[in-house]
Amino acid sequence: MKTMISLLSLVVLHMCAQVQHPVSPSKSKTMSDTAKNNPYYSRTERTHLNVSDTEWKQILPPDLYAVAREASTEYPFTGKYNDFDQFGEYYCAVCGNHLFRSDAKFASTCGWPSFFEADREGVYYKRDVSHGMERIEVLCKRCDSHLGHVFNDGPEPTGMRYCMNSVSLDFVPDKK
Repeated sequence: MKTMISLLSLVVLHMCAQVQHPVSPSKSKTMSDTAKNNPYYSRTERTHLNVSDTEWKQILPPDLYAVAREASTEYPFTGKYNDFDQFGEYYCAVCGNHLFRSDAKFASTCGWPSFFEADREGVYYKRDVSHGMERIEVLCKRCDSHLGHVFNDGPEPTGMRYCMNSVSLDFVPDKK
């Protein structure tokens, strides 16, 4: 039985992983520093951005660039929002577009922050057949940045699990 549980855990972790070389958590810039130095960052603007990866590379910290623009991933259980349960809103760390509400976050134990519902105006989906798997990639609708993948093994009411990279998310707590 222990072998079966271990095998199942490895399969779930492998399903969430986006690439073979995960990104270590950054200690470089805080999200507020990134937003401050990013002329495209806005939590109110919804206009689609057409920014080259060359320009994004000059603006974004290396770990965020690797995940958002190169579809890399964080190591499991290392992201700042994996075990995080404050109330508020989640935005794209690249452009500030609204993505998730904390009410839709749940403890999936897969190693990455998970949500059962996304902002329909904030994300779009693309078929991903990389690494010998077929998955659904989740991207920011405003800047086309990679956020993670969505799976159909989540809780009710949607049955979906949006498995996201913490580095791709910017959190704003509710005002008290």
